Amino acid sequence: MTTQFWEKSIEINAALTNLLFKPVHRHVLLFLNKLCVVSGREAASQYTSPLIHQGWWLLRKRLLPLLCLISFFAVLLLNSFAPTFAQLPLQPRQEIRGVWLSSNDFSVFRNRSQVEAAMSQLRQLNFNTVYPVVWNDGYTQYPSAIMQKMGIPFFFKGTDGQDVIADIITQARRQGLLAIPWFEFGFMVPLISELTSEHPDWLTQKQDGTQTSISAAGEVAWLNPFHPEVQKFISELVMEVITQYDADGVQFDDHMSLPVDFGYDKYTISLYTQETGKPPPPNPQAQAWIKWRADKITAFMVDLHQTVIARKPNAIFSVAPNYYDFAYKIQLQDWLNWVRLGIVDELVMQVYRNDLESFIAQITRPEILETQQIIPTGIGIMAGLRNRPVSIPQIQSQVQAVQQRGLGIGFFYYESLWDIAPEPAAQRQSAFAELFPNPALRDISQNTPRKPTFKTISLPLYPKPSLGQPVRGYFLEVAIADGQPRRILLDTGSAGLRVPKEFLGNAPIQRTGQNIKEVLSDGTILEGELVYTNVRFGLIPTTEPVPVQVVTSRQCTAEKPKCSANSGVPFSGIVGVNYFEKSLLYNPLRKLPGNLSNGFIVIGNGGSNNNGSLVLGLTAENQAGFKMASWSQQPEINGVPGKRWDSRLGKVCLTLAGSSAKNSCNARMSADTATINGLTEFKSASTAGKLKPGVLGSANAVKVAINGIFDYSLIPGTRDGFNRWNLSISPQAELTIFVNTGIAFFDKYDVLFDQVNGRQGFRSRR
Repeated sequence: MTTQFWEKSIEINAALTNLLFKPVHRHVLLFLNKLCVVSGREAASQYTSPLIHQGWWLLRKRLLPLLCLISFFAVLLLNSFAPTFAQLPLQPRQEIRGVWLSSNDFSVFRNRSQVEAAMSQLRQLNFNTVYPVVWNDGYTQYPSAIMQKMGIPFFFKGTDGQDVIADIITQARRQGLLAIPWFEFGFMVPLISELTSEHPDWLTQKQDGTQTSISAAGEVAWLNPFHPEVQKFISELVMEVITQYDADGVQFDDHMSLPVDFGYDKYTISLYTQETGKPPPPNPQAQAWIKWRADKITAFMVDLHQTVIARKPNAIFSVAPNYYDFAYKIQLQDWLNWVRLGIVDELVMQVYRNDLESFIAQITRPEILETQQIIPTGIGIMAGLRNRPVSIPQIQSQVQAVQQRGLGIGFFYYESLWDIAPEPAAQRQSAFAELFPNPALRDISQNTPRKPTFKTISLPLYPKPSLGQPVRGYFLEVAIADGQPRRILLDTGSAGLRVPKEFLGNAPIQRTGQNIKEVLSDGTILEGELVYTNVRFGLIPTTEPVPVQVVTSRQCTAEKPKCSANSGVPFSGIVGVNYFEKSLLYNPLRKLPGNLSNGFIVIGNGGSNNNGSLVLGLTAENQAGFKMASWSQQPEINGVPGKRWDSRLGKVCLTLAGSSAKNSCNARMSADTATINGLTEFKSASTAGKLKPGVLGSANAVKVAINGIFDYSLIPGTRDGFNRWNLSISPQAELTIFVNTGIAFFDKYDVLFDQVNGRQGFRSRR
């Protein structure tokens, strides 16, 4: 995945830009910056020649101060400039100073007095966050009604029978510390446990049928993250913690994932085959197979995040993953996408390395530079293990490297801070006091739900819908009112979302009581109530509820009795994305967040059975190569946001063999993904010449063009959705000549729709 970065709106001169962004110059500047802090006496002492010594003295005396000044500002700016990913207002981000309270620490935290002392000491040392483990090794660390109902025992009471997690959270809050419960094991479980014995069908497996992998916790099995019952189980545990403890948030680490070798269980194979039309590839690292599984995990995390913030809007949704390339390719954990989707409020990337150079290489990765501009970002530092203690000098050097880069810190884990260590506890505590000399308190009241930071995103357009349809089309995955994603027909020729009632989920719906009617071009009449509810395109939610027609009746007009309503094919829904609205049922893409709402590009599949794509959000980069034609602006309609445009392009030149239309440049045209076959409509029969209404033959070649924009030609044939072309003569028609190029046009051209500037773009795919 291509990674782009944050851009600050600062102007710099061309010379400094050249210095900043050429790699060689960057290294020179960094060298000069280091050179500036070396004393002249130390530097000069390396030279024995008096002449060289004198030359060095002059350089240091006269030129070096100027170079130091330039390098200082340049290095300062190096961390501030990068290509645009998203333009967001800069907000103060709270520094993370945290420590994980692991299952290894349980012997300490079973005792009330030790919990109180530990929280007090952490506060005195200016820590501000604790992450107590609540899900580990197939058990909850707190009394869970969910686990009790499943017959799974609870072993982790305190010495006085108390709820240890409740005690930690209470004592942490008394000291002004955030307490964010940590779901350490995620989808990971022991192979032999009460949970897996009760639900063996919840486990996934490798291609050879084995169900375990080797991890830091030993040999473990994996719950299937794609199975709805597993998702429900994890979601219920998370919500139980949020509700039971009014927790400051929840944290998931690198185990909220799945090793890349897994996913070959019966359920997942069936689901993948159903959605793609083919079984999973034998190579677990095939890119499409990786992306499909990673996207499914991402979809679950989006839903989980929505569930959490619905209960507690300012809860911190924290993630502690491995570095991104490893997380995505090896663990199917697309956490950078989670950040960009706006569902992560805090990131602590685990970097457990002894070598400082390797450590620094990880904490300066592009994804960290991007993330720290958006949310509180920290680095997980190993404080030690029972069998591998870490010296305080190593911790100090890593903390210094992290702090120099404006990052926060999470230590793994509590006991190894000073109790399990090569140095005496007093010495370690004194050293930690020097790491954080000043307090940095955190407050979740400042944590509010974020919007996605994407400037543009590409969503797949599938060749088949969720409900059967025998003809060609492009289908977009849409989730309505928190319902299951459904593949709905993309229609660039109409406006508004129209779906059957069964597509709606259980989220709140604002009913209007207004029954609306829409007549489709094939004569189908759709009737149903206008409601408002939340909608999600792929993983991107609208910023507010949008209008939806809940279709409860379909029938044909008297003039077209063979319409789709009488075809026996279920209604797959329509998402109309045209900007020429005629009513309150407006284009729902208008309510996407930020730049994603400014327009879109339809990229066809070339007539194959592969997916096309819908690119949301226009940028200078993705508009390259398009030739633009203008729409005409229309009066506003109260309740329809944004500008309205008549998207029927003018000055279209039509040549239709056998008619009198020979390069007639007075036609109007629509490029419509939902129209299966091309159409020419004449107002006057005289324009048709000797041609009769109906399906054109191969002798009636069609050529449609806008000078300097596109030039499209077709020999009519008999294949629906590819080369069939119809002729209509309608004296009552509004336009003298109207052309609808149909879906086959998108086999030859990518088509852009710009709702801000009122333009349509065409880019040849040949």
